[in-house]
Amino acid sequence: MDIACSISKSLAKRVVVAKVDGQLWDVQRPLESSGSLELLDFESDEAKQVYWRSSAFILGEACEQHFGGYLCETGTQQDGFFYDIAMPETRTSGVSQTDFAPLEALANRAIQAKQPFERLVATKEDLLRMFAHNKYKTRLIDEQVSEGDSAVVYRCGSVIDISSGPNVPHTGSITAFAVLKNSASYFLGNSSNDSLQRVYGISFPDKKKLAEHQELLEAAARRDHRRIGREQELFFFNQLSPGSAFFLPHGARIYNTLISFIRGKYWEHGFEEVVTPNMFNTELWKQSGHWQKYQDVMFKLDVDKEQFALKPMNCPGHCLMFGLRDRSYRELPLRFADFGVLHRNEASGALSGLTRVRRFQQDDAHIFCMQSQVKSEIMGALNLLKEVYGVFGFTFKLKLSTRPENYIGEIGVWDRAEQQLQEALNEFGAAWELNPGDGAFYGPKIDITICDALGRDQQCATIQLDFQLPERFQLQFRAPRADDGEFQRPVIIHRAILGSVERMIAILTEHFAGKWPLWLSPRQVMVVPVTGAVCEYAERVRQQLHTAGFYVDVDVGADTLNKKIRNAELAQYNFICVVGAREKDEGSVNVRSRDDADTKAKGQTVSIDAFIGKLGALKNKQMLA
Repeated sequence: MDIACSISKSLAKRVVVAKVDGQLWDVQRPLESSGSLELLDFESDEAKQVYWRSSAFILGEACEQHFGGYLCETGTQQDGFFYDIAMPETRTSGVSQTDFAPLEALANRAIQAKQPFERLVATKEDLLRMFAHNKYKTRLIDEQVSEGDSAVVYRCGSVIDISSGPNVPHTGSITAFAVLKNSASYFLGNSSNDSLQRVYGISFPDKKKLAEHQELLEAAARRDHRRIGREQELFFFNQLSPGSAFFLPHGARIYNTLISFIRGKYWEHGFEEVVTPNMFNTELWKQSGHWQKYQDVMFKLDVDKEQFALKPMNCPGHCLMFGLRDRSYRELPLRFADFGVLHRNEASGALSGLTRVRRFQQDDAHIFCMQSQVKSEIMGALNLLKEVYGVFGFTFKLKLSTRPENYIGEIGVWDRAEQQLQEALNEFGAAWELNPGDGAFYGPKIDITICDALGRDQQCATIQLDFQLPERFQLQFRAPRADDGEFQRPVIIHRAILGSVERMIAILTEHFAGKWPLWLSPRQVMVVPVTGAVCEYAERVRQQLHTAGFYVDVDVGADTLNKKIRNAELAQYNFICVVGAREKDEGSVNVRSRDDADTKAKGQTVSIDAFIGKLGALKNKQMLA
């Protein structure tokens, strides 16, 4: 902090955390040796997480004072922070919105007090004594701190918590604070553990940013896919199958259109679609290595005295397909695509509309290729990604995540793979960032985040190299004679563009605010007869449009003409065709376009054939409006 003050007072006021030799460092903590120093303000993603981690302490103190009970787990998210609390037995109800204002008042009192964050190092024995009153903290200590080891804790006001830090200097560094929402949760995310209450918050270094964020949240609430899904009758959930969406006819239209869209891209890009079982003996998952990591989120079944599980991913099944027979280098690259149903036993408290479900499908693909083909296949995957996201109007960001400390395989193989990824990214032409050491242990990867209409980042696509699965399944192909050795291991590229189809529908619903582009729309045309005398003609128009392949309805109800038109507008039909005696005589329709304000007051009259031709051209172009 002294260094920041010596540079400028404004910098000292803005700085959130320091970075010493690449390691985040409390700004009040003395330097222990000479080295490189960076001073990060709130605009840095790393500093945001520090700012929100510190704000979580303030939220925890407010919760403890307001509710009593026991503080459990805390954490930061992409936008804010949360604290889990076990409510006292004397309180019969959970957290409600009426608690938000008192919590904010207590938080602001702590902020005004400028309570310092004190960093302490304590042994496991001392920590267990310190938290002896809180069974949740003692369990966390038992599981996270080894015998004889020490851990870092921070004290701020009345709260002491295990935290690796760093944190801001004092609570006065938090300028604008708000409680956002609450939900139920389970300790450690396990439904067999105690039920807890989770409180979410957000904070910023100035009140203007908080106001802007709250406006964004209001806009997001208006676009919430759960609300739109209910209003447009796209999907619903039922407690008889929690975390599994029921797609109604209009929702299934969107679902199937997305899959057909990707299938068309697969045809253009040389992918072969396969179908694999939903249930496998757990020996498969042990061989692939997924059992050790994923068994807690897998649905398990006992079949014929053996243990099976519903698949949470497709890659092991695709490895069995590749290994079915001898393969030649002439067959590579081999691109398997799979829309198979996947299941993951997500904690009930984590389920959230279509964004976090237990049953889902992915546009999942695995490319088996030679190391010399990695670059060209990555280029192909990036170009496919650009095509798909361009249709939706998404911009995207790319990060190359490289070899982590716990990598497997030979460094030389990693270096060549990372070089090929860098060359592919450079040739692709889009800006990208290097994310050192954040690759998967089995291979480097490209992380892709899209930006929606509200400017929110969403991660859907993935492109990952995998050196591990070919080894675990002993996959090999007959190499060219010129190469050393008769057989070689392939490289696997894990690739998804939409990611979960369910989650992508949620993102698209909010991105378009329920105003679906024609090609993706579940309600494309509404035919409205002016009087009952032309209802038969209106039905003939509907039938012609239906035969041409469009989703079309006809309103023959008792409402007035203006009411019918307004109802169709609210239901987000792309086109409204008004038909009367004149249209019946001419074989035409009077067309009003949702996306063309000039046609809303008085439509344009065209022949049915001309209208069908126009619709077909717009649908094939996959235009956004």
